[in-house]
Amino acid sequence: MNYLVTGSAGFIASRVVTQLLEEGHSVVGIDNLNDYYDVSLKEHRLAKLKKLEGDFQFQRLDLEDLSGLGDLFKSHSFDTVLNLAARAGVRYSMENPHVYMSTNAVGNLNLLEQMRQHEVNRYVLASTSSLYAGQEMPFVESLAVNTPISPYAASKKAAEAMSFAYHHLYSIDVSIVRFFTVYGPADRPDMAVHRFIQWVDQGVPIKLFGDGSQSRDFTFVDDIARGTILASKKKMGYEVINLGGGNRPVSINKVIEMIENLLGKKALIEHLAPFKADMKSTWADISKAEKVLDWKPEISIEEGLDRCVQWYQENLPWSSTIKLN
Repeated sequence: MNYLVTGSAGFIASRVVTQLLEEGHSVVGIDNLNDYYDVSLKEHRLAKLKKLEGDFQFQRLDLEDLSGLGDLFKSHSFDTVLNLAARAGVRYSMENPHVYMSTNAVGNLNLLEQMRQHEVNRYVLASTSSLYAGQEMPFVESLAVNTPISPYAASKKAAEAMSFAYHHLYSIDVSIVRFFTVYGPADRPDMAVHRFIQWVDQGVPIKLFGDGSQSRDFTFVDDIARGTILASKKKMGYEVINLGGGNRPVSINKVIEMIENLLGKKALIEHLAPFKADMKSTWADISKAEKVLDWKPEISIEEGLDRCVQWYQENLPWSSTIKLN
């Protein structure tokens, strides 16, 4: 199969590309390598991809560049498009909402238009558990998600709605995969696990919004990548599928304690006021993924955090200098 993977230098997409190449597929990866977070981390992931065996081509390209996307689709024959490029992060979306809509919504539309014009009929869109804010847990896909509480979530809702329109009008097969608190080695430096490991190791106080009792359905990146690829292999019309840990959520305080034990160091904590756009807790109902994709997560939070700490330590001193957002 010939895949287009957007955001291929990103945290999740780079693992998706790795697994696709291991399966023997051909992959074209695009990424604009923007500086929302430390670009050296994106370059680190991209360098690893280029060393892998297999048919991988990379092109620096922005989803908002409609002309560039047109040239890309003219020069390649894609079977499937996996759209994992996004502006992520709830808090920054409040500071710069326009870039979230232009990348996550308009960029999504640009891809769908190219697929329509070039008759590419299989699409997977990465979406977010942030859409479930205020709903009863565990979150099931049939819940109405019409009240997003951040520009980030709103931009993803817009992308989901446009994808449905293109499915309805042009019979593009669409799978929406909603991710739940993805973590793992080389993850984004605006995410809790990455920040906590660096702060605890360096003796810098953890900036903790709230009292730490808030919890998340942490999901290891390799499990997310595997589920995303499985979603690309089944024709389902239009489906929304949760990819999450599926167990009871883990509190932020517990994660800090586990990182302390792995590093053998005690965390210093600076408590800050709770953030208005943050969700108190997330918890995925993954019964649909189990039934439709034969997928469930395999990596426990204990093993996953251990791998994160190992990656950090193996990449010292560079990993200790990655700029935190």
